[in-house]
Amino acid sequence: MNSLQEFELNEWEMERDEEKQRFQITGIDSLNWAFRKLSAYKAKENEIAELAKAERERIDRWEEEQKKSIQQNIEFFEQLIHEYHAKVLQDDPKAKTLSTPYGKSKARKTKAQPEKADEKAILQHVIDNKMDEYIKPSLKWADLKKTLQVAEVNGKQVVVDENGQIVPGVEVKPETITYKTEVE
Repeated sequence: MNSLQEFELNEWEMERDEEKQRFQITGIDSLNWAFRKLSAYKAKENEIAELAKAERERIDRWEEEQKKSIQQNIEFFEQLIHEYHAKVLQDDPKAKTLSTPYGKSKARKTKAQPEKADEKAILQHVIDNKMDEYIKPSLKWADLKKTLQVAEVNGKQVVVDENGQIVPGVEVKPETITYKTEVE
């Protein structure tokens, strides 16, 4: 934030609340004045965000460094526990949970099951073997939307396709105006 922007902020902050509430933009000069204030506040906001970001990065680096050796020890002890539990399971397959006052080790077995690796190959297999019940059609909305138009029929806005047919299931989203301020 430069000194002119600081001046803009100080000037506005010195105004009484009643004056702030009564202010209105009445022409290009007051619009320019409002943009100067807005620009100064945006610069101040960016300054605060940059400082916060720098401090977060510094704290994140510190945290990562502190946790590095701790994480290695956690992995070491978890591995020891898993190895022990595996030995216990060999002797007693029903020992799915080992419990102590300070924690539990739980073993869970999952059955072998299919997993999708190549969808195109699977789809080709299904097509080749005429397993049509596993194929579902889907709409390419983005492509269809490009061909549709809004038309007026009997005083009502409707959506029609390239043949002029009303398309069921499609509604007209009304025209709107949005405003965005850009500060330089």
